[in-house]
Amino acid sequence: MDSFLGNTVMKLALKSDPEEHRVALFVLLLCACIVIGHLLEKSRWINESVTAIFIGLFTGTLILLTTKGRNSRILVFSEELFFIYVLPPIIFNAGFQVKKKQFFRNFLMIMLFGAVGTAISFFIISLGSLHIFKKLDIGFLDVGDYFALGAILSATDSVCTLQVLNQDETPLLYSLVFGEGVVNDATSVVLFKAIQRFDLSHITSSNAIQLLGNFSYLFLMSTLLGVIVGLSSAYIIKKLYFGRHSTDREVALMILMPYLSYMTAELCNLSGILTMFFCGIVMSHYTWHNVTESSRVTTKHTFATLSFVSETFIFLYVGMDALDIEKWKIVGRRPWTSAGVSLILLGLVLAARAAFVFPLSFISNLTRKSQSDRIGFKQQVTIWWAGLMRGAVSVALAYNQFTRSGYTQLQENAIMITSTITIVLVTNVVFGLLTKPIVRYMLSLHDTPIDATIVAAADSPVKSLTDVLLSGGEDVEADVRESNIPRPTSLRMLLTTPTHSVHYYWRMFDDRFMRPVFGGRGFVPFIPGSPTEKYIH
Repeated sequence: MDSFLGNTVMKLALKSDPEEHRVALFVLLLCACIVIGHLLEKSRWINESVTAIFIGLFTGTLILLTTKGRNSRILVFSEELFFIYVLPPIIFNAGFQVKKKQFFRNFLMIMLFGAVGTAISFFIISLGSLHIFKKLDIGFLDVGDYFALGAILSATDSVCTLQVLNQDETPLLYSLVFGEGVVNDATSVVLFKAIQRFDLSHITSSNAIQLLGNFSYLFLMSTLLGVIVGLSSAYIIKKLYFGRHSTDREVALMILMPYLSYMTAELCNLSGILTMFFCGIVMSHYTWHNVTESSRVTTKHTFATLSFVSETFIFLYVGMDALDIEKWKIVGRRPWTSAGVSLILLGLVLAARAAFVFPLSFISNLTRKSQSDRIGFKQQVTIWWAGLMRGAVSVALAYNQFTRSGYTQLQENAIMITSTITIVLVTNVVFGLLTKPIVRYMLSLHDTPIDATIVAAADSPVKSLTDVLLSGGEDVEADVRESNIPRPTSLRMLLTTPTHSVHYYWRMFDDRFMRPVFGGRGFVPFIPGSPTEKYIH
C-alpha cells in the first residue's frame, strides 16, 4: 500500500505529467485537511491553518523522497491564481461576516488599532530592517523592498485567537480583535499598493507627502467604489426582487457583484481587496436582507465555504513550498544570512506589535469613564498576542513582491521568500499551539460544560434556527436598548460617552434615509405570497 501511494505521488508530482493529475492530488489534500481538521476540532489546540501547514510539509517531504530531491511542490505559484481567484473570497467574507453592531460601536478603537497601529508597525518594520540589515552588512534590498516588507509583515491573522475567545464572555475584546484584523489586512494591502507606485530609492519630504496622499486616495476611492457597488446590488435586488421568480438569479447576482467590484477596482488601479471588503460590509447590511430566506442561508454559507477553502489552499501551498528544493539550494549559499534575516524580522514583528498596542490602549482608556469599557492589561496582552500570527495576505503579498523577477534567479528574493515563509510557519505553528493556554490563562477563561450550556439555553428566550440565521449575527433586542442612550452635548462628552452613541446616530440616519431606498432589516419588500412574507409581519 505504501509503495503504491509513493508511486502515485511520484507520478502526479512529475512536471511531465498532465496538469489535471496534480490538481487532482491537490484537491485530495484539501479534502484531507478538512477531515483531519474536523477530527482535531474538539481539542482546539490545532486550528485549520496549522493542520494544512503540517499536511503540506508532510506531502512536500513525501514528494521530495519519491522524486529523489527533484521537486517538492504539486503546483507552481501563480500571481493570477492568488490575486484573482484565491484572495477575493477571503477578503469579501471578512467584510460580509463583520458583526456590524459591535464593529461600529467600537469603530474608533478598531480604526485606532487597525489603521493607525498598522501604520506604526509598518514604519517600525521597514525602517528597523533597513537600519539593522545595513548595520550588520547584510543590506541587499532596495529601499522600496524594505518598505514593501514592512507592509507585508504588518498584515496579521487573528483567526487562531478568535477560535479561543468567546464572544459572549468577552464581547469588547472579541470585537476589537476581529475588527482590527479585517481593517489591518485592508490597510496593509493599500500601503503595499501605494509603495509599488513610487520610486523610493531617494526619500525626500515631497516623496513622503506624495506617498501619504496616494495612500489616502487609494483608501478613500477604493472604499467609495465598494460602497457604490454594494448599494447598487441592494437597490437592484430590492426593486426587481428576483426571488419572486427565481432564487438562483439573486444568489448569482450576490456572488457576481462583489467580484465585479474587485475587478473594476483593479482596472482603475485601485485596491480591489479594500473595495471588496467594504462591498461585503454594505451587502451584508442591505442586500442580504432583500433576498429570500433560502437565498440568505445559501449565500451566507457559500461565502464562508469559499473563504475557508481558499485559506486552506494557501496554507497547504505554504507547507509544501517551505521545502522547495530549488529555493533552498540558493539560500544554502548564505545559510547564516537567511537565518539572521528571519530572526531579525521576527523580532521586529514582536516589537512593532507591542509598540502600538500598549500606547494606543492607554490613549483609548483615557477617553472612557466606565471601567468595563476600558482595556485591561491582560486584555492588552491578548490583543498583542492575537496579532503575532501571519497568514494568507502576508504570503500572497510576499510572492507578489519577490517573484516578479523570479526568485530562482535572484538570491536576495529567495532569502526574503524563505524568511517570510519561516515567519508564517513559526507564528502559526509555535504561537498557534500556545494561543489557547496563554489566552485562557490571561483571561481566566474555562471551557463551558455541556450541562451548563443546556441549562443556559433552557433559561434563555427560545429562538429558532431560522431567526438566528436571518439575523446575520445581529442583536435585534439591543436596538431597543440603544434608544435610551443620552445624547452628548459637547465634544468632551462625545469622547467620554460609550462609543455606541456613534452607532446610535448612524442608526437614526440609516433608518431615515438609507434603508427606505436600499432596503435592509425591517425594510424588506413585501410581495404577497413571497417566501419572505411570513417574516415581515
